[in-house]
Amino acid sequence: MTLSLIDTTVFVVYALALVAVALWVSREKAGHNKDTKDYFLAGNSLPWWAIGASLIAANISAEQIIGMSGSGFAIGLGIASYEWMAAITLIIVGKYFLPIFLQRGIYTMPQFLEQRYDHRVRTVLAVFWLGVYVFVNLTAVLWLGALAINTIAGVDMIYGMIFLALFSVVYSLYGGLKAVAMTDIIQIFVLVAGGLLLSYICLDLIGAGEGVIAGFVTLTEQVPEKFDMILSEDNPHYVSLPGLSVLVGGMWIMNLSYWGFNQYIIQRTLAAKSLEEGQKGIAFAAFLKLLMPIIVVLPGIAAVVLAPELERPDQAYPSMMQLMPVGVKGLVFAALVAAIVSSLASMTNSISTIFTMDLYSYYKKNETQKHYVTVGRVVSLVSLTLAVICAKPLLGQAEQAFQYIQEFTGFFTPGICVLFLLGMFWKKANANSAMVAALGSFLLSIVLKYLWPELPFMDRVGLVFILCVILAVVTALITGGKDQENAVNLDDIQFKTRSSYNVAAIAVICILIALYSAWW
Repeated sequence: MTLSLIDTTVFVVYALALVAVALWVSREKAGHNKDTKDYFLAGNSLPWWAIGASLIAANISAEQIIGMSGSGFAIGLGIASYEWMAAITLIIVGKYFLPIFLQRGIYTMPQFLEQRYDHRVRTVLAVFWLGVYVFVNLTAVLWLGALAINTIAGVDMIYGMIFLALFSVVYSLYGGLKAVAMTDIIQIFVLVAGGLLLSYICLDLIGAGEGVIAGFVTLTEQVPEKFDMILSEDNPHYVSLPGLSVLVGGMWIMNLSYWGFNQYIIQRTLAAKSLEEGQKGIAFAAFLKLLMPIIVVLPGIAAVVLAPELERPDQAYPSMMQLMPVGVKGLVFAALVAAIVSSLASMTNSISTIFTMDLYSYYKKNETQKHYVTVGRVVSLVSLTLAVICAKPLLGQAEQAFQYIQEFTGFFTPGICVLFLLGMFWKKANANSAMVAALGSFLLSIVLKYLWPELPFMDRVGLVFILCVILAVVTALITGGKDQENAVNLDDIQFKTRSSYNVAAIAVICILIALYSAWW
C-alpha cells in the first residue's frame, strides 16, 4: 500500500514546517556560539509547557505507539498500566527527585553519581546507558518506525530507517536540546490530534456509524477479555502483566527508573528555567500520560475486531491507519513520524550528552566549548548509524517489541533504582555499595531468569530490587558504615511544592482510582 498524492503532500508540508521551526528556534545572536549548556541543556531556558510536551514526545515513540498497540492487540487494556502508573510516578519524580538534581546543577545522571559516589560508578553507568540507548532504544524506534512506514507507504525497511535517521538529524543536530524541546510542542499536538482521530474512526467503524460511544460499548461486548486491567493467573499473558504487581510490585521500579533516572527523559527537566517550571511541566506531562492509552492502546484493541487476521501484534497500529480516509491518513502518518523523529532526536542528544560530558571531557579536560559541541554532534551521527545497522539483527524476529524492551531493561533497572534512591536518601551509601547494587542487579536477574523461568519478569524486577537493597546496605555497613562526605544534605533541598502542584497530584490519583475501579 502507498500513500496518495494528497497524503504525501500533507506529510511533506508537515516535515518542512518542522525543520523550519527547528532552525528558527536554534538561531543564535550575532557573535554567540553554542556552548555545552546551550546545546545539551537548552541554556536552562525551557518553560513548563515545553518541558511537559517534550517529556511525552520523547516517551511516546514507535516502541510505544507500534509496540504498545501491538500489546493492546495481544493482551488488552492491561498494558495501559505502563501509561497510567507513569502518571503518578511523574508526580513523585517532580516532588522528590527533581529538587535534588536541580540543586546539584547537573548535566547528566552519571554526573550525579560521580558527585555522590565516585568516577568509577559514573563511568560504569555511562557506558551502560550508552549501550542501552544505542542497541535497545534507538534500534527499537528505528525498526518499528520503519515497519510502520513500510506498512502504510510501502517503503522498504532499510530506506525507512535511513529516512527517519536523516530526518531527526536535519532538525536536531544543529540546535541541540532546544530545537528538540521546542519542536516537540508541535509534535505532541499533531500526535495527540492524529491519535485521537484514529481512535475515533476505529470506534465509529465498530459502532457501524452510530458514534464512538456505541463503538466502544460494542468493542467491550465483543472482546471483554481485552478490558481487564488486573490479569488473573490463568490469563495467558499473566507472565507479562502479573496481576497486582502492576500496582504494588515491579512496575514501580520500572517506572521510577525510566522517569526519574533515564537521561533522555529527565534531561528536559534539567533544562528548566527553575524548579517550579520543571514541576509544572512534569504535572502537565502526568495529565497527558492519562490520555495516552486512548491514543496508543485503544487502536490495538480495536484491531482485534477490525483486523483479527494479523500475523503479528505489532502490525495492529499500521493496519488501523489503512482505514483512514485520504488526507486524514497523511495527518495521522505525520503524527506517527512526529513521535518517531522526536524520540530519535531526544535519544541521540542524550547519547551525545553522556558521551561528551561523562566520558570524553574527563580525558580531554581543556578543550573549547565549541570542540565539545562538535564532538556531541559527531556522536549523534555515529549512534544513529550503528542503530540502523543493528536494528534488523536485534529486533527482526521480536513478536512484541515493547515487551522485549521491558524485559531487557528489567535486568538493570533494579540496581539503578537502588543506587539512586540510596544515594539521594541514605547518607551511608558509598561507592562500593553502589557497584554491588549495579552489578548484582544484572547477575541476580540472569540467575532468576534461568533458575525460575516461570517467574514473571515484573515480579523478578521487584524481587531483585529488594535483594539489591539488602546487598547495598550490608556492603555499606561492612565497608565503613558512616555518613559519606559527599552525601546529599536533604536539609538544603526544597521539597515543599506549590498548592497548584499538590492539586494536580490529587487529581491524578483520583483519576487513577476511578480508572482502575472501572476496569478492575
